[in-house]
Amino acid sequence: MKVVFIDANPTLSAVAERLHRPGDPDLTINRQPDITPEQIPAALGDAQIAIIDHTRLPTDIARRCKNLKHVVFLGTGPQSYMSPQELAQIGVQVHIIKGYGDVAVAECAFALMWAAARGFTKMDRGMRAGNWLRTDAVQLTGKTVGLVGFGGIAAEMARLAQGAGMRVLAWNRSKKSHPGVTFVELDELLAQSHVVSLHLLLDDQTRGLISARRIAQMRDGVILVNTARGAIVDEAAMIDALKSGKMRHAGLDVYAVEPMTAGHPLYELDNVTLSAHSAFRTPQASDNLIEAAFDHCRRVSGKA
Repeated sequence: MKVVFIDANPTLSAVAERLHRPGDPDLTINRQPDITPEQIPAALGDAQIAIIDHTRLPTDIARRCKNLKHVVFLGTGPQSYMSPQELAQIGVQVHIIKGYGDVAVAECAFALMWAAARGFTKMDRGMRAGNWLRTDAVQLTGKTVGLVGFGGIAAEMARLAQGAGMRVLAWNRSKKSHPGVTFVELDELLAQSHVVSLHLLLDDQTRGLISARRIAQMRDGVILVNTARGAIVDEAAMIDALKSGKMRHAGLDVYAVEPMTAGHPLYELDNVTLSAHSAFRTPQASDNLIEAAFDHCRRVSGKA
């Protein structure tokens, strides 16, 4: 089988070249990270396997890729970029990769939480503009962090938060237990948590889960951290809460539309800390990610 990595950025291109082994399926690396969906059929050619990092694959485009049988999506949330259900109906199986960046993403969420609590973004902007801007902070030791969704990333976040002396609550759609973590219903978590950190996959059940009604259930002055998917949050409701002060600060790595458009309302708020969907970007996570992608390719081509 032939494999095309259709949207490789320079970092992942280098990792893929280094980790590709003799005997692996033939690999072509398309070093065009800004490829459009309409360019995918030509880039894929007669390959049976597409590795996709961040490019949308509409089903009508996939139909034009006559030999395509497998998509290896570099992450856990392909629904933001394609419909796995529709692709399955036309004979294309979507494979995801879990666990490759649990530590990296948790560390990003932890950093966003602290940056939000200390107000670093506002002070940094003010000082760069020539103002000696000092702000009061939130002391997180002894506070409660609520983890919405509890998989590998949330488990790492719990470990970090416990080490910082925080109380950890969690809610998960299926029953879970974890040392030092108290599992509660979502309404109780929202009401008690000083920090709400999102760790859910995006699907039909989680899209818009953090709605205006649920934001209203949160503590006044809550900090929201999202390293999961932007569409889990009602973005307009979140912006209203940030403007009103209901929400003290949001630390965001993901957005409803990516890349964010010029003039987006979030750019105008000084109580948000913005990261460009980069939570997973560490050398260790990149190696884990590409090796797992190649393992999928080896398995489906019979070369595992």
